[in-house]
Formats: sequence, C-alpha cells, structure tokens
Amino acid sequence: MSKIFISCALPYANGPCHLGHIRSTYLPADIYARYNRMIGNDVLMVCATDEHGTPIAVKADKENKKPIEISKRYHDMIVSDVESMNISLDNFTRTTDEAHYELAQNFFKSLYDKGYIYREDIQQLYCPNCNKFLPDRYVEGLCPVCGSEARGDHCEKCGKALNPTELDEPHCITCGTTPVIKDTFQYAFKLSEFEDALLEYITSNDNLPANVKNYATNWLKEGLTDWILTRDMDWGIPVPLDEAKGKVLYVWIEAFLGYISSASQWSKQSGRKWEEYWNDYVVHFIGKDIIYHHSIFWPGLLKAYGCKLPDMIYAGEFLSLEGEKMSTSKNWVIWIADFVKDYEPDLLRYYLTINAPLNKDSDFSWDDFQRRNNDELADVIGNFLHRTFVFTKKQFDSKVPEYANPTAEDEDFKSAIDALPDKAGEYIANYEFREALLEIFKVAKKGNKYFNDAEPWKAVKEDKAKAANCLYLSNQLAKTLAYMLKPFLPTKADKIAEIMNLGSLDRWEDAKADLPTGHVINKAKPLFKKIEDKEIEAQKAKLKENLTESEDETMSDLVTIDQFDEFVIKIGEVKEAEKIEKSDKLLKLQVDLGEEKPRQIVAGLAKFYSAEELIGRKVCVVANLQPAKLFGTLSEGMILATGASGALLSPDENAEVGERIQ
Repeated sequence: MSKIFISCALPYANGPCHLGHIRSTYLPADIYARYNRMIGNDVLMVCATDEHGTPIAVKADKENKKPIEISKRYHDMIVSDVESMNISLDNFTRTTDEAHYELAQNFFKSLYDKGYIYREDIQQLYCPNCNKFLPDRYVEGLCPVCGSEARGDHCEKCGKALNPTELDEPHCITCGTTPVIKDTFQYAFKLSEFEDALLEYITSNDNLPANVKNYATNWLKEGLTDWILTRDMDWGIPVPLDEAKGKVLYVWIEAFLGYISSASQWSKQSGRKWEEYWNDYVVHFIGKDIIYHHSIFWPGLLKAYGCKLPDMIYAGEFLSLEGEKMSTSKNWVIWIADFVKDYEPDLLRYYLTINAPLNKDSDFSWDDFQRRNNDELADVIGNFLHRTFVFTKKQFDSKVPEYANPTAEDEDFKSAIDALPDKAGEYIANYEFREALLEIFKVAKKGNKYFNDAEPWKAVKEDKAKAANCLYLSNQLAKTLAYMLKPFLPTKADKIAEIMNLGSLDRWEDAKADLPTGHVINKAKPLFKKIEDKEIEAQKAKLKENLTESEDETMSDLVTIDQFDEFVIKIGEVKEAEKIEKSDKLLKLQVDLGEEKPRQIVAGLAKFYSAEELIGRKVCVVANLQPAKLFGTLSEGMILATGASGALLSPDENAEVGERIQ
C-alpha cells in the first residue's frame, strides 16, 4: 500500500467559490483521492484558506473592517462551498492559525540562516499622503508593455508580471496620490542559485503534464532572478528578524506552507506522521494561473530547505461561462452556493468532469448542462438502472436470477462489465478523469442496448432463461456502476448501493465480484430527473440580470437627506478640453471651481460633444469624490450629465463659478 499526499490549491479568502474553482482544483483532487482510497492506498488530502496579502487588506480598508474579519467571513463561505460539493478533505485549516505562523517563521529563519535569504536594498513606491510604502496591490497605473490599466504586480490584459516601480502614471489606490520612489530594503530568496536544479526537476519528471512542463520550461529559458519574499504591511506573518519591524512574509512563500501546516495539524489530531505521506508521493492540484509558482518558486524553496520535491503538479485549465471569460467583478459567474440551491452537487460534478479534459479550457453552458443531464444521466445511466431494478422486482421477486447457458451476446456484454473496473481505474490513476467517466458512460450505454435487444418483457413469457440472463447481467452492471461512479458521483453511487443492498463502496476490487444468484435488491427509486426548458431559461435570465445589475451605476435605492448632503455639488466652468488618446468616449477637462487652480476631470462626453463645444461652458460638478484614474488619467470630480444622451445638466447663466448647489 502506498501513501499519497494530495493538496488542493489554497483558495484565497476574499470571495466564495465559483464553478471554475471546483473544476480546476477541488473536484479532480477529490476524484483522485476517492479512487486511491478505494484501491487501498493511504491518502492524506489537505487544504486551507489563504488569508494574508494585499487584496484582503484593501477590501478591509474599503469596508472599514479588520482584515481578519474579511478572511473569516470568506473562510466560512469557502468551507461551506467545499463541503456542499462533497470534497472529501482530511483536513482544512487557515493560514491565520497560530500553528501556521510558527511554521512559516521557522521556515523563513531556516533559509535565512543557511544563507539562501538575504537583505537587499531596493527602491519602492511610497505614498507621501498615507505616509507608508506601498505593496504591489496598493498601486495601480498603466502597463509599460501594453498601456492598459494594471495593478502593481500584474497586467490582466497582456499577462505581464510587473514591479510597481515599472508602472506608468502610478497612483495609490487608497488616496489617489502619485507615489514617489524611496530607498528601502526587503529580503530576497536566492532563486537564481537553483536554476539548473529546477530545470533538471522539470525536464526529467515524467509525471508532470505537458502544460506544466511547457509553462515552467519557457519561464526557465528567460533565466531566474532572485525573488523578493517580504512586504511592508501590517497584515501578514511578521518577518522573524529584529531588524525587520513592519515587514511581513509575502504570501507566495507562506501560502505554500499551508499544505504543510494543514497536514501537521492533522498529524496532531490523528497521531499519524504527515511526513510519511510527503516522502512517498506528493501531488498538487492547482489552476493553470499558478503553474509557475508551484513548478518553480515552491520547488526552489523546498530545494533550499532540503525537502523532497512534489512528484506531480496537475494544473487544470480555465473554465469560461456561456462562451465568455468569468468575471467576479461583473458578476458573470455562477457561485457554488447558488448552484446547490437548485441542483444536486453530483450533477455539477458529472458535468464539469465529462465536459472536457482538465488539460484544455472548457465552457459551462446552461443548455449543454441540461442536455448532458437529460440525455446522459437521465436517459442512459438513470434509465438503465431504473429498468433493471423495476423489472427485477416485478418478474424475479427482487432477486438476482440465475445465469445459465449464455449466448454470445450475453458473454460479450459480460466481458464489457468485467473489463470496466480495470479500464476506468487505469484512466483515473493516470489523471484522465474525463476518459474514465466516458468509459463508464459507454458501458452504461451498451447496457441499455443489451437490455433493449434482449427484450426481457417478451422473453419472460417465451424464454424465461433468456430474461433471467439479461437481468442477471444488468444487475451485475448496476453493481459495477455503483463502485465506478463513487469517485465521481458519491451521493448517487451510495443511493445505487442502498437500492442494491451493497453496503459501503469502500473497495474498488469488489466491483469485480459477481452478485450471487438470489441476492435481494430493494425497491427502486428514481435516481436522475430531467431538467425542464423553463428552468434553464430562468437560470440564463438570472445570469444576464446579475450582469446587468452589476454594470448598472444608477443610484436606484432611496437615500436620506443626510446622505444626499454628503455630496458637494458646485458650479464649474470648463477652461480647457481635449480628447484622451485611444479612447472614443473620454475627454480630459480643466474645470474652474473657484479654487486656486482648475480641477482636472475626465468625463465620458466625447460621443456627444466636441472638445471645442465645451470650452467656456458652465457645468455642475460633484466636487468631493475620491480622485480616481480613468484610462490612466487622474480625475478629480464628476461632471453631471444624463446617461443615455449625455446631455449636460447646465446651471442657470447667472450662477457663479464655485457656487455650491446644495
């Protein structure tokens, strides 16, 4: 018996789980874990929520809450989502646990003492208004490569990894101030020293799938540079050095260690050593967006520490939604909590597995989800099982009949049943989960054809032995399907087992054992139901409605007079106007509000007015908005205009510049 250490990529605790999270990481890990337990391997599957980093700190700032409150809120949601999808984790912890802090600090200190981590003098962006150095996510600006709006660490449009000091027109996301560059220091990891070792690890590891190998190899071709491991923040694990006050560990050193801290906490509870699992076989299930972290950074850290490197890194490709990229900010997404309110989790587990192999991008479509549920689960698997159980009860007193004098058709069908456990098992062992499920479906489809061709409803009257053989073999396949479906559809598999009096489905090998003649089955219950067109239309309408609502910037809710009074609206006069390059909608205006100098305001009026038409015109301006960047240009207010026609809300000609409207 082998020991297997399985980890799921740590979900970031700034939001609940959606379909993409389950598809790329947690579902394939669960299928693999369940199968290995069934064949007798000793499995430890762990995960934790990743709860540090700037996005959580930024969200906390916006909500005027403490970061731990944000991470706790989403940790609880994520746990609920994972449990609702029947993901069979052995342990699920948090990176805010005290045990994780201790482990991460000890890990850092060990690498520091070995000389693999060193202090490095660097230049970093500093906000003079907030009086602090700005971590990467606290800075936004324009990508130096493609010119699009980008964060301090990454450009979503072109995919370039960035340093905040590389951004054009940077600004602090807290106050909008343009930061300055100041000298400071951080701690760096000597990743460059491990370039040859990591190249050998990637190229010689036959376990790694092609997408991981290709991505990592291309990264290594560019050459590795040393890697900054610390940040200037209050939120995070403090760097365990006296001189490093105010600095915390970067999440991409300590989050990896969540696998180990979760496993070590499991060890304390179980009395069993997690190291035995790690030292035997390690597999990480991740999404493709964090391939280079897991194939280069993490193995580099482990190499420096002296640990065995992961044997397998399986990276699931992306899942889109109705042909479009998922977007949580636009609410173009299906949350797990919403899905399981309307449908059983096994239906989603089936669809996400059968829809496409993990090494290819795939798409979730409500219409295709309905088709696969109705045509495959209900019409093929469900129909075969229900007919088998009902006919056995009606014609054979709920007992498996005798099998005698089989025909060539009987033996051909029996061979397919007997071969299924080994075929499906081999696919799962090789991480080909879709192919395993397709093989199961193919044999179930063969079972339907065999049942139809045998016509037991006729044979029971004319040749009962023929009908008996048909129902004997059909029950054998039903039993085999219960075992085969257990890793994929655990709840439905257990229901099949309950109907068939099989007991627990713990051993894959038991799928090969024939049910004895006379074995009694229970009354059949419908296992799958069809999904009506009106349900799917309602789901698609809800998805579009959510998107519309998220894009609607109107203030439809009632506000109190006190809330309205918080807005400062003044009379302004446009002094200068010009189009913003590469934008069809935006104009950059210099507006006199009776202040020492004009305000720069970006307004979406270019489709309705030329720049020349606006010069000299009086306008109404919301004057106390937080400064923001629009298309890379700082905007210090808002011009009031109608949404549809862009018509300006113009004040009376007698209104004085700078006069407050309310």
